Amino acid sequence: MIAELGHFALVLALVLALVQSTVPFIGALRGDARLTAVAPYAATTQFLLIGLSFAALIHAYVVSDFSILNVVENSHSAKPLLYKITGTWGNHEGSMLLWVLILALFGALVAVFGTNLPDRLKALVLSVQAWIASAFLLFVLFTSNPFLRLGQPPFEGDDLNPVLQDIGLAIHPPLLYLGYVGCSISFAFAVAALIDGRIDAAWARWVRPWTLAAWMFLTLGIAMGSYWAYYELGWGGFWFWDPVENASLMPWLATTALLHSAIVMEKRDALKIWTILLAILAFSLSLIGTFLVRSGVLTSVHAFASDPTRGVFILVILCVFIGGALALFAFRAGALAPGGIFAPLSREGALVVNNIFLTAAAATVIVGTLYPLVLEAVTGDRISVGAPFYNLTFAPLVVPLLLLVPFGPMLSWKRGDIAAAAERLMIAFGAALLAGILAAFLSGGGPILALFGIALGAWLIAGALSEFAARIKLGAAPLAESLRRAAGLPRAAFGTTFAHAGVGVMVIGIVAATAWPTETILTMKPGDTVTVGSRTITLDGFLPRAGSNFRENAVRFTVREGGAPVAVMEPSKRQFTARAMETTEAAIKTFGLSQLYISLGDIGEDGATTVRIYWKPLVTLIWLGPIIMALGGLVSLSDRRLRIGAPRPARRVASVPAE
Repeated sequence: MIAELGHFALVLALVLALVQSTVPFIGALRGDARLTAVAPYAATTQFLLIGLSFAALIHAYVVSDFSILNVVENSHSAKPLLYKITGTWGNHEGSMLLWVLILALFGALVAVFGTNLPDRLKALVLSVQAWIASAFLLFVLFTSNPFLRLGQPPFEGDDLNPVLQDIGLAIHPPLLYLGYVGCSISFAFAVAALIDGRIDAAWARWVRPWTLAAWMFLTLGIAMGSYWAYYELGWGGFWFWDPVENASLMPWLATTALLHSAIVMEKRDALKIWTILLAILAFSLSLIGTFLVRSGVLTSVHAFASDPTRGVFILVILCVFIGGALALFAFRAGALAPGGIFAPLSREGALVVNNIFLTAAAATVIVGTLYPLVLEAVTGDRISVGAPFYNLTFAPLVVPLLLLVPFGPMLSWKRGDIAAAAERLMIAFGAALLAGILAAFLSGGGPILALFGIALGAWLIAGALSEFAARIKLGAAPLAESLRRAAGLPRAAFGTTFAHAGVGVMVIGIVAATAWPTETILTMKPGDTVTVGSRTITLDGFLPRAGSNFRENAVRFTVREGGAPVAVMEPSKRQFTARAMETTEAAIKTFGLSQLYISLGDIGEDGATTVRIYWKPLVTLIWLGPIIMALGGLVSLSDRRLRIGAPRPARRVASVPAE
């Protein structure tokens, strides 16, 4: 009965989404306040209905209701409760329900917190959001219904894919979806502005917090997915240029460009056409990612579905929304005023260069991701595009961008002075040079590109701090005045410092873990010892044990440094009986900012096992950097200017003559 209630709630949500997509839209075009007032109530009610449906699906998983096909295919009564809950979105149908839930959530947030928006724009934004929701609700109900019943329920389920039974998968998909779907709000604002014909600095102020929120969640989602792949798949890497990994990177690059472009539009009323186009492209790339994952055109650990019917349905959605938005953009773009004028050498100019590099990098990833698919469709030939292609195309675009990042905030609006900016960055340049020399000393002199990468990361961190120091006149004014200036700075200034410094931290981690890792592969038996750097690692023995829905053969290692034990590590092989699958569970020990990583290969009958031991210097910085970046986004989002948005004109109150 609860499953039927969840299904009925989805049907009601679809009906309400169709109402929300039409009634407020008509009201906005006619200037009818009664019709536009429908939008906020419809958006919040739609969210509650989809939330009820999602709760019903979670309930079915928790109680192991094997009369529901989706539960049978992705759950097991012996599975831990946490993975029963996360298994709700560990499959195609459940993940699509989570998608529409988050889509409705963002619509409800606009309805509740968009009180400063003009009624007409708000109604149009919520109508566009409802168009998207209607399409995906139709997709769920007609091709991906998670509540399908079985006539003869089995006694037990098939269990969830073992690699998805991990805490990382409890966090990664929701974060990524919040980023993907968050881009729909920027898209809705762009389409609504094109329909309304009002695109100005106020619009940029209104759209920035929603774009910033989507960017934060995308950043954390990509980082979490990277870390999950690093520790769960047992390969010791953090990025594989998998097409589905790329599908999340593309909207992140577009959203990053949109954030910087919106700043120019807000401050200088410039780049209107470009900002609108980026808002459309960011969500379009999110839809392309959805198509790649769910159409069956890719075979990947990330891919959910291979049903061509679903792929065609999503392709139609993609064409309608991307094609429709771009057609509307082409129709309206000629009528948009160019906005403020600025010199090429200015903060606006620096942000334009930032956008050029980011969009070129996104285009490179698109080509590398889609070209093999197009080639196979046209010729039948299969090729793979991996790290060598991206090293030759993506890296040459990103490196100049990162070199220029500290200069942008140092330049003045409208017209800047590059010499003055360079002078203020001399300390940052010295810090970068010192970091490169120190890295050369510690590594024994190379490789040269790695030393440059360490210096580049330090340049970004020191540049961000230098810009903040310049804002508060640190060293040029009494300390008390600098502290007073710091207290008076908008929070967005702190957020910018965190975000740019976080990029530098991540760069240092990527360079160090890529250039100076050590890898040892050998066969070991109980009692054998191997030396890795300054540590000795001894295989003590095997530890057979059982979990709730798996059997595990763990191997205990003792790590010693200077003869004293410093860690015990227990990598393992797990056998999941329901799925007849085996997973490799790596053991990871963190030493400072570096990690010792041990994973197992085949375990022989004679007690010998293949062991892979990696030493990853500064590898934790790869994920600490995005956390710092997201923290910067959160701090910026707390800025009162972004929370309130553009001020709403006060209504005139007619004076009443005194009697």
